[in-house]
Amino acid sequence: MNTYLGENFLLHSEPARSLYHQYAEHEPIFDYHCHLSPKEILEDTRFDTITQVWLSGDHYKWRLMRACGVPEEYITGQADPYEKFLHWARTVENSIGNPLYDWTHLELKNYFGATKLLSEKTAPEIWEQCSQKLAEPGFSARGLIQRSGVKALCTTDDPTDDLSVHRALARDGSFSVRVLPAFRPETALHPEQKNFVRWTEKLSQVSGLPVTSLSQLEDALEKRAVFFRENGCLMADQSLLSPDFLSGTRAEAEQAFLKALSGKELTPYEQNAYQTQLLLSLGRIYHRAGFAMQLHLGVLRNCNSRLFPTTGPDAGFDSVGDGVSAASLALFFDALDRTGELPPTVLYSLNSGDEDKLSSLLGCFQEGMFPQKMQLGAPWWFCDHQEGMRKQMKALANVGLLSGFIGMLTDSRSFLSYARHEYFRRVLCDLLGSWMEQGDIPADRELIGPMARNICYRNAAVYFKL
Repeated sequence: MNTYLGENFLLHSEPARSLYHQYAEHEPIFDYHCHLSPKEILEDTRFDTITQVWLSGDHYKWRLMRACGVPEEYITGQADPYEKFLHWARTVENSIGNPLYDWTHLELKNYFGATKLLSEKTAPEIWEQCSQKLAEPGFSARGLIQRSGVKALCTTDDPTDDLSVHRALARDGSFSVRVLPAFRPETALHPEQKNFVRWTEKLSQVSGLPVTSLSQLEDALEKRAVFFRENGCLMADQSLLSPDFLSGTRAEAEQAFLKALSGKELTPYEQNAYQTQLLLSLGRIYHRAGFAMQLHLGVLRNCNSRLFPTTGPDAGFDSVGDGVSAASLALFFDALDRTGELPPTVLYSLNSGDEDKLSSLLGCFQEGMFPQKMQLGAPWWFCDHQEGMRKQMKALANVGLLSGFIGMLTDSRSFLSYARHEYFRRVLCDLLGSWMEQGDIPADRELIGPMARNICYRNAAVYFKL
């Protein structure tokens, strides 16, 4: 029987152990989608407490704490950092079966050498152990990134950002990890957000172009995309619920933009018409800029209207939404493909029921690339657990091409989240190893080993032209 968090954690067969230790374990990390602060990386921020580096901004943990009855004061409030940590320790005791239980203990073990299980009883000792480590050299923001074996990472950046921090990092020869911006026009695609009008005004200022029509918005976004490309950007990203690309015309989208610009609320039909036309334009912009396009689909955001005014967005009140229409998405891809302007695309679905559908649809638009142009992205957010990972990879193997998969990312605001790459690599090798042991695939390590290694790092580095 394997020991929890031991050398062979999650590796249930001899082939799995061989694949992980010989091929996957020591591959570098390309974290091509995260929410780390480039400013904290530039300033090489040091963290006073484990609470600061671990619980600040981590809505995964916040949701679990609420489920365990922790008052909001100890989650997003102003409570003492140690008290917040203690409430998290009590929560962890009751979270067996949740991936956060595993991630928590992997992070404690990998970064702080803490091998005891976190609980209310062990919390004082582990707090002290982590505090001592955080005071040592090598436990700053940069130190934690380098300690994790990261070769490059992509942050998430608004088109209005001046990217001065990224330019400073690019000039800094003392830090070997590449920190690249990613173009995320999230507010542009969501006119329902209260800051939409102010944001368009800021976009006009930084681009030097008027933004009083949809066409002008698109021109300003393209100018900023070119600016991002000049500063090392390789990709774009946006998240949506379940857009209907069958709705609306260009004229209706233009009218919807003007309505939103006047501060009025759009109908669902107008919202879909607007998002469709803007996303088509963005796809063409990305094609010209040489970006890969990432689409996160199926997220229902800010469900709790009572707490939203207090906590703001990204505080743990988002949910799995409905699946996206295959016919709608096919129309979107086909419109770009007909004119040769469909960029390399990564689809992430928050609804795990979409995986076979999306994988088969992506196969209709593959061409001339390996790793393949159209990617079924890593399991996202609520799907980011053992079963979700296995389900996504099985769908990709059954309907697509697992060997061309670009692998894992953190999608995190925490400098300790790189343990998730280890977690993913162990699950990947266990899946492949179980197939080898059962005779479902060849028991040829010289064939399967490089495939595992490529999924861990090399496919992503090639795909995004790192």
